Amino acid sequence: MKVLVSHPTGNANVRAIAKGFAEAGNLHSFYTTIATFPDTTLDKLARLPGLSELKRRNFDAVLHARTRTYPWFEVGRMISNKAGIRSLTAHESGVFCVDKVYHSLDKYVASQLPGLQKSGLTVVYAYEDGALETFRQAKKLGITCVYELPIAFWETSRKLLLEEAVRLPDWSETLAGGISDSEKKLHRKSMELELADIIVTPGSFVADSLGSLISDKKLIVSPFGSPENNLSTKKTTRNNRPLRVLFAGSMGQRKGLADLFEAIKILNTKEIELVVLGSLLRELPFYRKQLPNFTYEPTRPHAEVLSLMRSCDVFCLPSIVEGRALVIQEAMSQGLPVIITSNTGGKDLVIEGETGFEVPIRSPDAIAEKLRWFLDNPNQLDQMSANAQRHSASYSWAGYTNKIILEIEKYLKKNCVANDTSQYLG
Repeated sequence: MKVLVSHPTGNANVRAIAKGFAEAGNLHSFYTTIATFPDTTLDKLARLPGLSELKRRNFDAVLHARTRTYPWFEVGRMISNKAGIRSLTAHESGVFCVDKVYHSLDKYVASQLPGLQKSGLTVVYAYEDGALETFRQAKKLGITCVYELPIAFWETSRKLLLEEAVRLPDWSETLAGGISDSEKKLHRKSMELELADIIVTPGSFVADSLGSLISDKKLIVSPFGSPENNLSTKKTTRNNRPLRVLFAGSMGQRKGLADLFEAIKILNTKEIELVVLGSLLRELPFYRKQLPNFTYEPTRPHAEVLSLMRSCDVFCLPSIVEGRALVIQEAMSQGLPVIITSNTGGKDLVIEGETGFEVPIRSPDAIAEKLRWFLDNPNQLDQMSANAQRHSASYSWAGYTNKIILEIEKYLKKNCVANDTSQYLG
C-alpha cells in the first residue's frame, strides 16, 4: 500500500504515523502547511526572533523527500496572530481562521489525488475538519479513506460541554468551539465520518462516543505513545515544601480546571502549590478571581515542559471531554502519578493506587480526597513515581504506528479478496 497523510500542523500522533509509514516503506506523501527540516533555510529562519513558532513545525528528516506544503492560509493566520488582528482569525468566520487553514489544505490535497493515484497512491489518511474534500475525491477514485479521530465525536462532546455551560456559566467562554460550532461545521464532521472506510481512535472513550455510527466500518483502537525517558526514576524529596500539583493544558473547563480550582479551595491548605501550565482562554485576572493563589506558567517548548513536570509531584487533569490526553503520558514519563477522569481517554493508564487515581467528572470533592491522600501518604510518592514511569514506558509510538499499519493492511487484503471473489462470481 501507498499512503498519503494530510494534516495542517502535524501533532505528535501525526508525526508518529507519517514517520511510521515512511519507515515501513508505505508513505506515498505527507501534506501539511509548513514544514521545516534540520539544516534547511526554514530551520535557520526559525532561530530568528519572532519566528520561533517555526520550531514547532520541525519534522523528522525521513519525511523530507515526501513532504508537500500548502502554506498560504497558515502563514496568514500566523501573521494575523502576531499583529493582533483578531477579526482575521475569528472562529469559523475569519479569512485566516483555523477552519480555513484546514479546509484550504483539504481542498488542495483533493485536487492532487487524480495525479497521485497514477503514481501508486492507494490510501488517504486524514483528520477531523480536514478530510471532507479529500475523502469525496478519494471515493470517486476508489482510494481507501482512513479517518483518525483523536477526540470524542462531536455529538458526545457537545452534549457534555453544553451541560458544563449550564453548570458553570462563568466558565462557559472557555468552552470555545465546543459549544459554538455552527451546524455547517458539525455537519461537515458527520460527513467526514460517513465517508471513511476505516476509523482510528486512541482509546475506548473516543470509540464509545461513535456508537452505531461506525457499525459498517473497520475500527482501529491504538493508544498514543509516551516520550522516551532515559532519566533515572524521579525522587520526590520535598524538604518541607508544599506538594506541587501540576495541571497542563488549555485553561478551560473542557479540561476540568474549574473543578480542580474548587478542590484546592475545599482543601484550603498551604501544603499544596497548584502549578497551572497552559494557554489562557480568558484574561489572567479571570482565573485569579476564581483562585487567587496558584502558580501560572505560560506555554513553552516541549523540552521545557518536561523539565517543569520533573519539578512537580502529582499531575491532575479532571477533563470533561478529551480523546486521549497525551500530556498524561508525558507527565507519567517524568515520574508524576496522576489524578484523572476516564473522559481523558487515559483510563488504562491508571492502576488504582499504584500509578494514580481515577475520579468522576464534575467532582471537586473526589479530587480533593485524592490530593489529601497524597498529603497524608508522602512515603508512597517515590514508589508511585517509579510505577508511573514504568507504566508510561509500556506505550510506545512504534506500537501505536505498527498496529495501525498492520490493521490497514489486513483491511486492504480482505477487501481485495472480497472484490476478486465478487468479480469471479459475477
